[in-house]
Amino acid sequence: MLLTVLINGWPSFSTNGLAWFGPGAGANGDPVVQFRAMQTGTALPGHPLLYFRAWPLIWGTLLSTFGAVVIALVISTLAAIFLTEFAPPAAQRVLEPVIRLLAGVPSVIYGLVGLLLIAPWVNGLIGNGRKESVQYVVQLSGSCLLTATLVLTVMILPIMIAFTSGALAAVPAHWREGSVALGANRWRTVWRVSVRAARPAIVSATVFGTARALGEAIMLAMLGGGRPFAPNPLDGLTFFFEPIQPLAASIVKEFGDDPNTPIGHTMYAIGAVLLFSVALLSLAAWAVRQPLKRYGIGI
Repeated sequence: MLLTVLINGWPSFSTNGLAWFGPGAGANGDPVVQFRAMQTGTALPGHPLLYFRAWPLIWGTLLSTFGAVVIALVISTLAAIFLTEFAPPAAQRVLEPVIRLLAGVPSVIYGLVGLLLIAPWVNGLIGNGRKESVQYVVQLSGSCLLTATLVLTVMILPIMIAFTSGALAAVPAHWREGSVALGANRWRTVWRVSVRAARPAIVSATVFGTARALGEAIMLAMLGGGRPFAPNPLDGLTFFFEPIQPLAASIVKEFGDDPNTPIGHTMYAIGAVLLFSVALLSLAAWAVRQPLKRYGIGI
């Protein structure tokens, strides 16, 4: 799989060089314009047919993934603490299978719920005045960075909660009992003993959640806005309502039937970037977990 992706994506990389990862200039910098030129076989003026600048797609991927992972990391840690330390046994028996069920729900279901419930609600938050103020630059709707990030957070939460709660439950009881015997209250014991021991598992949960967020395509294609736009943080609150089209969603929207075409080579190049991103992320997580394993419980 790796060789296939690299071989088919290499023409795009070799044509564009490191500029592949950068922004384009003017109207030709829009990835939509670049995709249409490849599909029609008509090169843009002054550029080769394989001309491509992926920065708007990369930026959209970074924003949605980072936002979802940060929110999910906080919520999943607190939820796992509640599930393992404070929830009554009856609640645990109900919540644990529910979390496993949510982890297996197809992404298109999340996308459908987001499209029917979350997107209309976010669209109401934007307001006509905000839409009109930027209508000559970009069209705002309920399918945007905020909607995509919220639904993506819900998607990766179950697997992160499952990893973290499993590690917290595996902390030896005598560790916690020793902390209580020394005079620490229950919350301090949980935070200083259980969570500290579960740090390698929390790192693993974060990596798995990030990998799923990076590779998510269907839901983001439905809720991201379908526009390869690079939201600008300097736009204030409007930034959260601007559309995105992450890398994985672009493969779903643009890939054709023949890989031996300019658009096919470009899509394979995007796939190669995603593969290497997940590989580097896993390698970094492995390096971080090694010193933590001496003091805690890992997965």
